[in-house]
Amino acid sequence: MPSWWSRNRQLILQSAGTLLAILLLLLLLKKEDGTGVLVALRQIKLADLLWVALLFAISRVAVAWRWQVLLLSGGIKIRFKDSLALTFMGLFATNFLPTTIGGDVVRLVGVMQMGFDRAVALASLAADRLIGMMGMAMTVPLGLTYSWNVLQNISFTLSFFARFDKLAAFLKRTLSTFSIWFKKPASLLAALAFTWIHMLCLFGSIYIFVDDLGAHASFWMIAGLWSVTYFITLVPISINGYGVQEVIFTILLSNVVGFVPSVAATIALLVRAYFLLSSLPGALFLPSILSALAKQKTAISSPEPFL
Repeated sequence: MPSWWSRNRQLILQSAGTLLAILLLLLLLKKEDGTGVLVALRQIKLADLLWVALLFAISRVAVAWRWQVLLLSGGIKIRFKDSLALTFMGLFATNFLPTTIGGDVVRLVGVMQMGFDRAVALASLAADRLIGMMGMAMTVPLGLTYSWNVLQNISFTLSFFARFDKLAAFLKRTLSTFSIWFKKPASLLAALAFTWIHMLCLFGSIYIFVDDLGAHASFWMIAGLWSVTYFITLVPISINGYGVQEVIFTILLSNVVGFVPSVAATIALLVRAYFLLSSLPGALFLPSILSALAKQKTAISSPEPFL
């Protein structure tokens, strides 16, 4: 029994966290008759839904190019179509497969299947994560300016700051494998530029939804609030952030932008839906990677998460 618990403790606790977050989201909507989300959805223009789909597609391609830049500068001469396919496979694994099969594991196995160096591939994945995190950190001060009073009442933030020591340890380990790219600042800047493209597409998508639903929040307010949500969601208290992301963003939109909970939840759920839908192309390429993963299960380990 103790060994079973030690093997499954994280998954069980994260599953419980996801359920609790979903229950909290339902409690936020309890005062309404349940039709608020449907009413809000009807206010979203069809053309805007298509525009957001395009923005998410551009965002996914930008994320793939960010990793491509890091791979090439690290000496891994991979074709973009291959890194794009691996990126979509990783996104699909992150969103739809058990947490024991992470997106980074899928990408790592894919690169190794192509015969490239495992150590550099691992380092590129850590660098990819860190650069994505750095990009989001640039807009966090805006989010804190708008939402500090609200955040003081969100207990999840306490967990975030309580785990800062693990974040610092991750950054220290990552920076130690980052030496390849310290010598190539142009590659780092290019990777960061692709992160900004991804962020602009994501924030722009949310801004479109907010505008359709009648709020007059600025683009930078939306950017800041999402960045704060992103960092709180990194706390590993739910499966892939399910529930927690929606609850935090709903609370922030309700208390900072002024939406009623049903409208705020509609935006949060739409963002989640687009994340899921935009990762579906990865399912086309995944079977071969899963087969390879099964053969190399004991040899492959995922890069450690941020928190």
